[in-house]
Formats: sequence, structure tokens, C-alpha cells
Amino acid sequence: MNKLVQRFAKDESGATAIEYGLIAALIAVAVITAAKALGTQISSTFTSVTNAMKGS
Repeated sequence: MNKLVQRFAKDESGATAIEYGLIAALIAVAVITAAKALGTQISSTFTSVTNAMKGS
């Protein structure tokens, strides 16, 4: 029983999986934030082009 507890305490594979999960979540948040900002910028650019074409 004692060896089982020691082996369980030394096993870090679960901690590694959690770390990878947190990194993936942070990358996903960064990608979503960048996509929203880029989408807004592209939308305003197309609006400007549309208004310029209407004025011609």
C-alpha cells in the first residue's frame, strides 16, 4: 500500500495533461480575441469601400 501511494505521488502525467489543457485554452482565447478584432477591422474597411463606391 505504501508503494502505491509513493508511486501515485510521483506520477506527474495528470499534471502535465492539465497544463497542456490550460495552454490550449489560453491559445483559444487569444485566437478568438484576434479574430473578433480583425473581423471588426475588415467590416469597417468594407463599409468604407462600399460608401466610396456609392459616392462615385
